[in-house]
Amino acid sequence: MTDTLALRASHLLEVKHSRFLAQAAPVATPDDALAFLREIAVPDATHNCWAYRIGGEYRSSDDGEPAGTAGRPILAAIDGQGFDRVMVVVTRWYGGIKLGAGGLVRAYGGAAAECLRQAPRLPVVAMTSLVLACPFDDLGVVHGALATHLAVKQDESFDESGARLVIELPADRADALKTQLRDATRNRVRVMSATA
Repeated sequence: MTDTLALRASHLLEVKHSRFLAQAAPVATPDDALAFLREIAVPDATHNCWAYRIGGEYRSSDDGEPAGTAGRPILAAIDGQGFDRVMVVVTRWYGGIKLGAGGLVRAYGGAAAECLRQAPRLPVVAMTSLVLACPFDDLGVVHGALATHLAVKQDESFDESGARLVIELPADRADALKTQLRDATRNRVRVMSATA
């Protein structure tokens, strides 16, 4: 199980007079990640290096630092801390002393890792969608069961045979919901995958 950030976070690190400010934010899409970069990048800083991970999608940028010394270590920090749906930007102000490739890797990766280590975490919960078809007489039981299993109604429609609900709920609660509905309604509620 992975986590995302509950809130934005930041961490300031100084290495040989260079300052490294790591800032992290929860993001849902690559566009969100790049919007965060545009929002917080410091135009007169030496570099604004960054990386994001959103499920299987990831990108990183060294922003003018030697290749592989900034973006990849930031991404490694995200992965190493077990985060997903996160963007980290590390802004550097050069302090006059060259750090070398190894020093840059340690500074960028270290600033990002410490920022994430201190950040408030929020579990990323896998969700699933289901379609429920039920007679009118069972609607009260269905709505009660939805609340118990943290299900959110996405859509509801009615016809002469009853109601059709599209719901979303944590994937690990789906089987328990199906069992509860089967037992409480004598199997009158039909449950289908939303992709069916």
